[in-house]
Amino acid sequence: MLLFSLLLLIAAPLSALETSLREELRNRIESIPDDQPLVAGSMRVPASTEVRAFYRNRLYAPGWVESGGSAPLADELLQAIAEADRDAMNPADYHPEAVRERLEQVATDQPTGPGALVDLELLLTGIWFQLGSDSLIGQLNPQAVDPDWMIQRPTADLRRRLEWALEEGRVYESLRWLLPSVEGYVGLRKALAEHRALRGQGGFVHVPPGPALRPGIRDERVPLLRQRLRQTDDLDVSPVDDPAYFDDGLESAVRHFQARHGLADDGVVGPLTLAELNTPLEARIRQLMVNMERWRWLPHDPGERFIMVNIAGFEMVVVEHGVPVMRQRVIVGRDYRQTPVFTGNMTYLVLNPSWEVPNSIAVRDILPEVRRNPDYLRRMGFRVLQGWGSEEREVDPETVDWQHVSARQFPYRFRQMPGPLNALGQVKFMFPNRYAVYLHDTPARDLFHRPDRAFSSGCIRVEHPLELIDLLLEGSTRWTPDAVRQVLAGGQERTVSLPRSMPVHLVYMTAWVDNRGELQLRRDIYNRDQRVMEALLQLNSRS
Repeated sequence: MLLFSLLLLIAAPLSALETSLREELRNRIESIPDDQPLVAGSMRVPASTEVRAFYRNRLYAPGWVESGGSAPLADELLQAIAEADRDAMNPADYHPEAVRERLEQVATDQPTGPGALVDLELLLTGIWFQLGSDSLIGQLNPQAVDPDWMIQRPTADLRRRLEWALEEGRVYESLRWLLPSVEGYVGLRKALAEHRALRGQGGFVHVPPGPALRPGIRDERVPLLRQRLRQTDDLDVSPVDDPAYFDDGLESAVRHFQARHGLADDGVVGPLTLAELNTPLEARIRQLMVNMERWRWLPHDPGERFIMVNIAGFEMVVVEHGVPVMRQRVIVGRDYRQTPVFTGNMTYLVLNPSWEVPNSIAVRDILPEVRRNPDYLRRMGFRVLQGWGSEEREVDPETVDWQHVSARQFPYRFRQMPGPLNALGQVKFMFPNRYAVYLHDTPARDLFHRPDRAFSSGCIRVEHPLELIDLLLEGSTRWTPDAVRQVLAGGQERTVSLPRSMPVHLVYMTAWVDNRGELQLRRDIYNRDQRVMEALLQLNSRS
């Protein structure tokens, strides 16, 4: 339909202005080498490569400027630009004043030649592509600011989108539809507006330092605590008889605040809770902006059924048809062994897995333990190997002088056999990837009860692996829960294919809105927010 309409447009009789405008467009585009930006007056046209392709595809027919010289759809573009701030984008980056100046120029009574109209035509198209691209895939190249972010960004045929927008007269909608529509992103947009509104109220109420505030005490800082919690709707505005008394209602509000910030929800305002309460408003606004940008880096359609692990949130969620059906706490990589951000496809799991220890872990973690305690390998169930495949041979660890083995040129491999001390626990969930990262069980169960759970060597430990096994193997007549537990009890390693593969998205979000509509905020465990924010602040007005 779009192609047919375009052919009609090209074949229709042209006015003298349209003919001269088309020729001027063609001359302007053809006269400037493809490796140089197009210009509109003294201004560089944004997204020149896309602009060239757009007009060449439509044989240089104008799309914005009508036969009378007006460009009515420019108002819709200006409206979208004005609202870019709602989505943590700077409206000034999209040259609204330059557009208004050219619109005013062509609207005056003075004769306007095709050159000025071509300036307007090219500028409107370039700005649409710039704002459209930023809305769809973000303003930054994620790998330039976060090398561990490896998820492929969304794609769309922006040229066809613009053709449709101009044909249907729906420029504003065409740009809004490029933004993420998922609840997590829409919720952050609302939270950003609410936090900006607090600026006029002087920012967050400051709670002074001092001894821990706990239920049952009376303290002059408690009224300030109440005011601060009301600002973020953790505490309702109902009056109380004694504002300085730390009552049950305030305790419940503190617990709610702590849970939203990933803290131990004990109801006591200690140093960690106080630090979160006193985080400046502008820092929270920047945090929201950074995570809105990250949302634009993610696929808009993660799949009907998928696993998402939020590394910074220490949480895994399984989603089916838009509804979370399972949540679990997870343990992620330490700061110096950060879990990367990428998308995989889970196709099988391994029951009673052995662990092939990566060389980096072998020399950094295990070798020092062996040097301290020669019985460590036997006690932990490790075999010492050399060679691969048919050349593999086992080495008696007692024949090795571990004190003098070179860590730099380490000649051995360690394999931990299935058992109660195996680092992978009873199961590992495999989605093959170049990082050798997977989900797995762990014998270190106590770590799941800590608020910060960055303890692994890069892989992701799940809290309730048997529940995840049962969900992934639903529909399998062979691998019923009883059959799985029988294999686990036998202790033999077994690979099990999933009846349906499952997309796995590993993401890094320090701010998001959950399915209850509540804003969740987390500590930036890998110090990635600052890099993104600095890059956003460095974006100058692109002209």
